[in-house]
Formats: sequence, C-alpha cells, structure tokens
Amino acid sequence: MDEIALLRLKRAALAVLIGSVLTVGGALVLEHIYGYAPCKLCLTERLPYYAAIPLALIGLFLPERLARLTLGLAAAGLLYGAGLGVYHAGAEWGFWPGPTDCGGGSANPADLGSFRDALASTRVTDCSTAALRILGLSLAGWNAVIAFVLASVAGKAALNSGRRERSAAPRR
Repeated sequence: MDEIALLRLKRAALAVLIGSVLTVGGALVLEHIYGYAPCKLCLTERLPYYAAIPLALIGLFLPERLARLTLGLAAAGLLYGAGLGVYHAGAEWGFWPGPTDCGGGSANPADLGSFRDALASTRVTDCSTAALRILGLSLAGWNAVIAFVLASVAGKAALNSGRRERSAAPRR
C-alpha cells in the first residue's frame, strides 16, 4: 500500500467534504438568513453536494481502492452539478430558455391567513433571473465553478493514485 497515495486521497476527500459543506451551508444561509428564495434549479443543484458529502466522509475512512471509488463517484456527481450550474447560468444570461415549470421553493401555508401572509412576503423566484451576482457571476455560475473545481479535485485524486499504484509495481 502506497502511504503517499493514500494521504493524497484522504486530503482530496477532506477538501471535497469541506467544499461541499461550505457550499451547501452558504446556500442555506442565503436562503434562510438573507431571504433569497431558491428556484427549482437552485434546489436541484444542491443534490450533487448532498451526495458528495457522505461519499467524501466515507472516503476518509476507507482503504485506498474503495476511497478511490467513492471519490470517483463524488467527482461524477459534482461534474453533473457543474453541468446543471452552466445550464442554469446560461438560462439566466438568456443564452437558452430555462425550464418552463420553474418557480419558488417555498413550503405550502397551513391556513388561509398564513397563505395571505406568504403572498405578501414571498417572492416567486424564476430560474431565468439571477437573484444575486458576485464579481459578475450569478450564484448558479459560482455553483458551476465550485462544482467543477471539487469534481476536478476528487477525480484527479481518484485517477492519479491508481496510476501511481500501477506504475510503482515492479515490472516483469
């Protein structure tokens, strides 16, 4: 067993874990503290992170071969998430149409009074309108960047440690 390759895998798993937790945590802070209502695509873009968190956490404690597998799965999911972010950001910039059924991600009110209060205070969020731009990129654009970086970290660690393991083996 190559200790250096295992250490690289564990560092990559930790980076994916921390990056995913911070990304989801940031989205939840924007939603629940600052009042940015997520659209349907925003909520869907969180799913790869929800899968990457337990995969990276499990990868921290598995042996090398299984850790590579979990990081590879996390990389595939995060790459899918990056694609969702690109699609969402493109819809916000008007490059292509967004989904026709996209609206706010709020819960159903319990009674008529709550419904009236919700109508007065809730903004319906459209997938083709950026709620916030930071340094010129919308939140969906930043999601694409973050998901791609995390997918690259996970994928590189999963693939490189396997190559090193094979190349370090004695030739016959």
